[in-house]
Amino acid sequence: MSFDTIVSILDSTIRLGTPLLLACLAGLFSERSGIFDIGLEGKMLVAAFFSAAVAYVTGNAWLGLLAGIASSMVFAFIHGLASITFRGNQLISGVAINMLASGITVLIGQHWFHLGGITPALSGGARFQDVALPFAQALKGVPYLGLVYDQLISGHSVLVYVGFLCVPATWWVLFKTRFGLRLRAVGENPAAVDTAGVSVVALRYSAIAIAGILCGIAGTYLSCSLAAGFGREMTAGRGYIALAALIFAKWRPWYALGATMLFGLLDAVSNRYQTIDIGMLHIPNQFMSAVPFILTVVILAGFVGKAIPPRAGGEPYVKER
Repeated sequence: MSFDTIVSILDSTIRLGTPLLLACLAGLFSERSGIFDIGLEGKMLVAAFFSAAVAYVTGNAWLGLLAGIASSMVFAFIHGLASITFRGNQLISGVAINMLASGITVLIGQHWFHLGGITPALSGGARFQDVALPFAQALKGVPYLGLVYDQLISGHSVLVYVGFLCVPATWWVLFKTRFGLRLRAVGENPAAVDTAGVSVVALRYSAIAIAGILCGIAGTYLSCSLAAGFGREMTAGRGYIALAALIFAKWRPWYALGATMLFGLLDAVSNRYQTIDIGMLHIPNQFMSAVPFILTVVILAGFVGKAIPPRAGGEPYVKER
């Protein structure tokens, strides 16, 4: 395998892993506060649709991003209303959000654009264009280093860089701020936080709001950067893979980066090598396409070591009187 091929695969890994990373960080905030969020998939999907729709109508990708974040936050607060305010089952609420997003995007898309639930193709300012970092062209001719800088580090959408910057930002917020300390505490022992005079409800709503923002960015990236418009069910299970990556990462932001890039690498390899022939061994393209999902099942089956979720996760908090 040539060096150019390796760089190309790693470039695809970053592009395909970015929405997983953003969704994984969204789930990290939510679950660290004690709210299990199966609805990552639905929030990403609704954000992908509304961002593409608004970007197409206005011709402005940034307005599309705002629309994607707003729609994702609406669904996040629906989840919060069901699981925090009304103390409903968090898993059922998340599944309901996924089903609602799947139906409403097609219904509204067909009503608005009459294209079978998809949006028209985006072009120009309606898409986030790749950003060329300083000196990328000047270093292009330098052996190895120039290729890495020009194709692997430079030349990505601004949302990719936002996604990677969110990793140290998440680490700092969770482990270096008072808000992060309280957020982690409410996911472990909400009664103790409540006794200290801090609102458990406010902290959990703050966490799902952050999750909504990150899912909004992830969905916008899918339709306005990675692709050129919205397609039906275009999230294609990425929300569930992000949840598996979150368990793999043991609810830690830096581990989440490695886990999501691993899934992105598998996706990139399966896209590039539709079939693999090694001697008498023939691996069909169906198996290669299923590899990321097979790894998801393996991770969820518990073959990555013991992953202990926040102790209060999934349990509605009832204040003692």
